[in-house]
Amino acid sequence: MKSYIKLLCLAITLFQLSLSHAVAQYRSQVWSPDNGDGTYTNPVINADYSDPDVCVGGPDGDDYYMTASSFQCVPGLPILHSKDLVNWEIVGYALKTLYEGDEQLIEHFRTPQHGAGVWAPSIRYHNGEYYIYWGDPDYGVYMVKTRGGDPAGEWEAPVCVIRGQGYIDTTPLWDDDGRCYLVNGWANSRAKFASVLTVRELSADGTRAIGQPVIVFDGNGTENRTCEGPKFYKRDGWYWIMCPAGGVPTGFQLAMRSKSPYGPYEHKIVLAQGKTAINGPHQGGWVHTKYGEDWFLHFQDKEAYGRVVHLNPVDWTSGWPIMGKKGEPVATFSKPKASGTLIVNPAESDEFDAPVMGKQWQWQANYDEKYGVPTAFGTFRIYTHKLAEDWKNLWLVPNMLLQKTPADKFTVTAKLRFTSKADGQFGGLIMMGLDYSALVVRRTGDKFELVQMTCKAADKGKAQTEKVLATLEPTAKDKIDYKPGIHEDIYLRLTVDPQSTAPNAQPSTFNPQPTVRFAYSLNNKKWTACGEPFQMKEGKWIGAKFGFVSAETDAKADRGWVEADWIRVTP
Repeated sequence: MKSYIKLLCLAITLFQLSLSHAVAQYRSQVWSPDNGDGTYTNPVINADYSDPDVCVGGPDGDDYYMTASSFQCVPGLPILHSKDLVNWEIVGYALKTLYEGDEQLIEHFRTPQHGAGVWAPSIRYHNGEYYIYWGDPDYGVYMVKTRGGDPAGEWEAPVCVIRGQGYIDTTPLWDDDGRCYLVNGWANSRAKFASVLTVRELSADGTRAIGQPVIVFDGNGTENRTCEGPKFYKRDGWYWIMCPAGGVPTGFQLAMRSKSPYGPYEHKIVLAQGKTAINGPHQGGWVHTKYGEDWFLHFQDKEAYGRVVHLNPVDWTSGWPIMGKKGEPVATFSKPKASGTLIVNPAESDEFDAPVMGKQWQWQANYDEKYGVPTAFGTFRIYTHKLAEDWKNLWLVPNMLLQKTPADKFTVTAKLRFTSKADGQFGGLIMMGLDYSALVVRRTGDKFELVQMTCKAADKGKAQTEKVLATLEPTAKDKIDYKPGIHEDIYLRLTVDPQSTAPNAQPSTFNPQPTVRFAYSLNNKKWTACGEPFQMKEGKWIGAKFGFVSAETDAKADRGWVEADWIRVTP
C-alpha cells in the first residue's frame, strides 16, 4: 500500500511540475509568524537566513524577494518570495555551483570551505531583471542576474565584477541618470583593516568597476566599530547607506545620508536593542511598498540557531528612518498592507516524492552526482562518502544533505533504509556545527551497530568520540552472490529543546546552546531514547544544520547508501 501511495504521489507531483506556475506551499507545525488576526510575531523566519536583503519586484509591486548569505553551501543564494513580508517561502536559488564558469574555483569548492564563499548579498530589481551582488572575501565582488526576469527561474552564470581579497557586503545603486555605484565593507581577516565603507562607480550595466574606491565612513575607534553590511538607497534626493555597527550580537543599525554618493555622510542610530530581548538588531534591507509603507527586514543572532529574520516598521516623519517602536525592535505588530495573503513558511518536512531535491536542502560543498540523487521510488538516496585514511571527524564531508533549524524547539523524525556493501559504512541523522553529534547505523561484520558519533571543535581537527548503543540484526539481505548488500530499516529521531543540560546554564529568552537528544525505533511505534544529550553548536558563520550523513572508511569498497523515505519536522 505504501508503494502504491508513493507512486500515486509521484504521478501527482510530475503533473504539478508540468504546470509552469505550480508552487508547493508549506505550513510549518513548529513556527509560523502570522497570528491570523492581522498581526505577526517576530521572527518572521525563525531560521538562519543570515544577512538578509529584500527588494520589491513584480510588474505590480506586489511581490517581495529576499536572499541571504549561503557561504559554502550549495545550491547557494536562496531566493524567498512573499506577498506581505511576513509569510515567506523558498522558491529557488541563484547559484547552482560555486563558481560556474571557473573550473579552478568549482574544484576548490568541492571540498567544504566552511565560512567562505557567499557573504552578505544584496538583491535589486533593475530594468526588468533581478540582480544579486555579493563579496567573496577570498576572490572578489560577484554579480548574478536573472535570465528572463523570473527570480524563481534560471539565473545567468556569475560575473566577477572586481577581483581581489577582502571585499564583502556589496550593494549597487543605479542613480536617476543611469550611473551605477557600489558600496562595500571590508573583511579584516583578509584585508587587515575593517570598520570602513567605500563607494566606487561601476559601469552602467553593473559588470565592472570604472572608478576608484572612496572611503565614505570610518567607524574605527568609535562606537561604530565593525560597521559593515551596507545597503545603498536613494530617497527624496538623498543618498542613504544603512548598515550595522557595534558588533554582531550586541550592535545596532545605523542610517547615514548625503547629497552625494561619495559623502560626506551624517549618521544616526535608528534601531537598537534598548529594553527589549532582541539583541543586535541589524543588517538587513529596507523596502517602500506600493501602499506607502516602509519596512526593514534584519537578523537577530541566536548563536546555535543562527541569524533569524525580523520585520520592523520604519517611520520617516523625522527625516530619518526610525525603525521598530521609537527605535527599538517590535516583538508583535500589525502586518503590512497587502493585496492578499496566504500563510506559508519555508519548507522543512520532506516526503521525497518529487523527482527533484527539495528546496530546503543544501550540500556542504559543490555538488557531485555521486553524493546522492532522488529516485523514482519516492525516496532520496545519499551515497557513502569515502573518508580520508587519516580522518578524525566529519568536518570535511561534502555530501551531508542538511537544512536549517526552523524553530527553538522541534522534533525531527526520519524513516530510512541503510544499505551497506562493506564493513565500516555508516549513515543516519546528524546535527552539524562546529561541534556535532550524529545517530548512525554502521556495519560490523554481518550485523549493524547503532552508534552515536560526537565531536567537539570539529573545525579545529579534534577527533570524534563514538558510543555503541545497540547491535541490530539486518532487516534484509541480498540473495544474489554478486556484491551482496545487507540492509537496515530504521526510524531515527532527534529532538531540539531550548532547555540546556549544561552546568550552570542560565535562563534566557533563547538558549544559545540548546540540547539535542536522540531516539530510534524499528517500527515507528515503540521508541527508545539513546545516546548522550548534546549541546547544539553553531557552524562557521551559520547556525547548526540537521539532516543526513552517509560515509565509509574502506576506500576500495563499493559505496553503500542511505535511502531516505521521509523526514518530518513536528513540535
